[in-house]
Amino acid sequence: MTREFKRVGVVGLGTMGAGIVEVFARQGLQVVAVDRDEEAVTRGRGHLQTSTGRAVARGKLTEQDAATLVDRVSFNTELKAMADVDLVVEAVPENLDLKRSIFAALDEICPPETILATNTSSLSVTEIAVATGRPGKVVGLHFFNPAPVMKLVEIVRSVVTEPDVVADIEAFAAALGKTDVTIGDRAGFIANALLFGYLNHAAAMYESHYASREDIDASMKLGCGLPMGPLALLDLIGLDTAYEILDTMYKQSRDRLHAPTPIFKQMITAGLLGRKTGRGFYSYEKADSPVVIADPQTPSSEPLSGGRTVDSVGVVGSGTMATGIVEVLAKAGLDVHYVARGADKVARVRNAVERSTAKAVERGKMSPADRDGALSHISGSSELADLAQVDLVVEAVVEDLSVKRLLFAELDAVCKPGAVLATTTSSLPVIECAAATSRPGEVIGMHFFNPAAVMKLVEVVSTVATEAEVETTVLQLTARIGKHAVRCGDRAGFIVNALLFPYLNDAVRMLEAHYATSEDIDSAMKVGCGYPMGPFELLDVVGLDVSLAIQRVLYLEFREPGFAPAPLLEHLVTAGRLGRKTGKGFREYA
Repeated sequence: MTREFKRVGVVGLGTMGAGIVEVFARQGLQVVAVDRDEEAVTRGRGHLQTSTGRAVARGKLTEQDAATLVDRVSFNTELKAMADVDLVVEAVPENLDLKRSIFAALDEICPPETILATNTSSLSVTEIAVATGRPGKVVGLHFFNPAPVMKLVEIVRSVVTEPDVVADIEAFAAALGKTDVTIGDRAGFIANALLFGYLNHAAAMYESHYASREDIDASMKLGCGLPMGPLALLDLIGLDTAYEILDTMYKQSRDRLHAPTPIFKQMITAGLLGRKTGRGFYSYEKADSPVVIADPQTPSSEPLSGGRTVDSVGVVGSGTMATGIVEVLAKAGLDVHYVARGADKVARVRNAVERSTAKAVERGKMSPADRDGALSHISGSSELADLAQVDLVVEAVVEDLSVKRLLFAELDAVCKPGAVLATTTSSLPVIECAAATSRPGEVIGMHFFNPAAVMKLVEVVSTVATEAEVETTVLQLTARIGKHAVRCGDRAGFIVNALLFPYLNDAVRMLEAHYATSEDIDSAMKVGCGYPMGPFELLDVVGLDVSLAIQRVLYLEFREPGFAPAPLLEHLVTAGRLGRKTGKGFREYA
């Protein structure tokens, strides 16, 4: 029978500690809340009252319920107030010596049966536990911020944590209405180990001036459906906190992907810690404000000028991506001529666009007149020569460099002078396509995301040869068709895939090491980080063969050991387990 906790303690009343206090008090528990001095206690009480006040304003709590909740909490500046609690959760800053000293003191104060839990997100639970005389009763209980809202808790057992203690804490987490994952003691646990490698990579991308902060963040929000962009998220977490977590993980793993990128140290030294100081990667209205304000890095809102006129567009290809691009362009009122191999594929593209627009009419997202207008702009054939007079061509054929180079050479011969040639490749070098033509300055990447009719993002990829006027032309066209353009240079993965696939690869490595199940890893990223899909769900959707190919391209480009494809991914592809399309991947499908 699992143990019942009635009186619990929380040490540390910052944003996280105060949130944990609220979680406990909402469940009717008596809470002892302790911080180092009266100023910290007052600030913690203020956090609790502000949070419950927001809940009252939103109709989630009555004023009486909020008052009762706060009355369940007793505030103190002395650890000796923990003398009669059943469970203590420590939520002080991520400093190992500080945490060890607190646990040593709690060990002396609390009854022998009291469980001592740490909310650390990255430090070793074992190293904290051995500062006590009861290491078997020490466990990690990692809440996510904001604790009253976020459903995930990571329960971290050390090699000496008693099984009964783990079972009691699992039952306690369930009683709090939380989703728990139980894991072993390693730096970063599940969520942070995967999240912070990705955040570190995004900071390095910004530091190298590869893309702007706005474009990096927009790419991951619009291209992957993430709730926040990585740089905005780092500002929310705090750059000093992020540095400490990365540094701790690097010291344990020696994985270069966790070595904090130098910009963290520079910004921390300058006092640019994120929202809490009013400046980080972005500038904010004031300290602790979520309101971003313009600063010298903010891009101009003035419309772009100087691009070429684009009234007619050619699309080469007949797959899902090509069909979606045809539909998007036609809906924007552009004359679109697509080229496919053979009359049957030409008809298939037309039929697919007709079905898609018919569904849009049924759902009330398009009027019959608009549908008819869009379809009137579309024509198709099987001859590249029919693209002789278009202003711009988008290539969307198979991801094979030799095929694309041959196609670009043919387009160069067919298309009129001044026509822009664009590729929607997601991973191949755009400059290779450009080099196959006599007009490399007029070749550019225009990477749509699937499904093109729905996804708002387009990565506009300029090579070292792309003319500024050509980039402006594509940016203007992207805005005209209702898409959000982000600009980047011509290197493997561009923005989205360069950030996404190393994260997915890290998840496979975590599974390969038997640290956690694919279900727990997926749950941690969805519930703890707000991701729309877990990494293994996403890998199965994308296709393991496609994922492996992209990961290999990234590894060959950057020669980063951590980018080398996980052997498990390679083995599954060799075995024909490619994901949903074959019925088996990391999961099996009916």
